[in-house]
Amino acid sequence: MKRFCGLYGISDNALTPKDSIFSKLDSAISGGLRIFQYRDKDSSDEEIESLVLELQKFCREKNVLFVLNDRYQLGIKLGVDAIHLGREDIDNFSYIRKSFSGFIGISCYDSISLALKYQDSGADYVAFGAIFPSPTKPSAEHCDISVLSKAREKLKIPICAIGGINVDNARLLECDMIAVISSLWSGDVCENAKKLIESWQSKASEHTCQK
Repeated sequence: MKRFCGLYGISDNALTPKDSIFSKLDSAISGGLRIFQYRDKDSSDEEIESLVLELQKFCREKNVLFVLNDRYQLGIKLGVDAIHLGREDIDNFSYIRKSFSGFIGISCYDSISLALKYQDSGADYVAFGAIFPSPTKPSAEHCDISVLSKAREKLKIPICAIGGINVDNARLLECDMIAVISSLWSGDVCENAKKLIESWQSKASEHTCQK
């Protein structure tokens, strides 16, 4: 299995609380999830350390790539498989790349030049968004959908689209991964995953990542 390919689920404190995160993650994997990012903006590193290890173990057993959001120091300490960095972290990218042996993804918002910079610096994938209005992050900067096709022409590393992606608009996206939150975790998670993948793969001829 290609490591950066397919449905990419991102946790949410409200939609995937700690007491149900494993059952929801298991349902998403049954529906075809290939990448899972744990994102927690509220807890301290100490509060989530054991959970991060348990989630990574669970993902490894299911052949799903585990990604830790933002907390690169914790990621380095625990040796997680991958970390995802945002605007606050990218100034430290050279240090992180030297210190971390796993995969690194970078949020590039709507900037192809930024994506090229971090591709050359050792990023393993880049993410663009918000492609559509996001119910999870309503104030997120907008990234025009045309950026994805332009990025595919210039980048060699995989591309992830994020922001407001659902069953109705996933079919419009030309990318290697679709990152979703609310449209995955609300309701029947397994069925949501299947429908998102089906919609997205209806444009399979446009994907650099084929099933």
